[in-house]
Amino acid sequence: MPTPAPKPRPDLKEACLTEALTIIEQEGVERLSLREVARRLGVSHQAPYRHFPSRDHILAEIVARTFDGFARHLDRHATSGDPDADMQAMGEAYLDYAATRPLHYRLMFATPLPDPASHPEMTARAHHAFDLLLTALRRKAEASGGRVDPQAIRLDALFVWSALHGLATLRSTSILATLDLDHTLSARGGEHMLARFGPALAAPAKRDGPAPEPAR
Repeated sequence: MPTPAPKPRPDLKEACLTEALTIIEQEGVERLSLREVARRLGVSHQAPYRHFPSRDHILAEIVARTFDGFARHLDRHATSGDPDADMQAMGEAYLDYAATRPLHYRLMFATPLPDPASHPEMTARAHHAFDLLLTALRRKAEASGGRVDPQAIRLDALFVWSALHGLATLRSTSILATLDLDHTLSARGGEHMLARFGPALAAPAKRDGPAPEPAR
């Protein structure tokens, strides 16, 4: 009889990442450790260290992949010739991601992350996601025919991001129901906010004094 083919060995690295994410979901990021990952997988305590030198390394890998998926989600719509429509589509994608992937959203924006300097891949993926917003805002500024000021673009990005993050966070809590607000307010809030971005970004910012020096 022919010798049966050996069973494929499971990918330990991917198994560790999957189990680490399960620990975070079930017990919080504070309970994540390579020892607990190993215990749950039924492998030696040293096995996860073949792929991850420390607990921060496995967390950084999870976060890097999360930012990568987030960027793909934001960028999945086709770019049109209308910068305002593109901004609105990106805003809708942001709110959709926060609603449908709450664990991953919290990992990016509500979790103490590993040191960026020690985990350049995680940092690069985060920058890439943010650069999608910067690019959309740059296109909008260029379409208006005015001078494109990189510092102003970054300030506008912070404004847009803060507004979207605020609404996404409110939607993830029970505060709207606690305040007995109209149950349709949350759904309408996104549409209202996105419609307001165009006029808000078109208006020049007012300053009482000279522009601040860029951070070095």
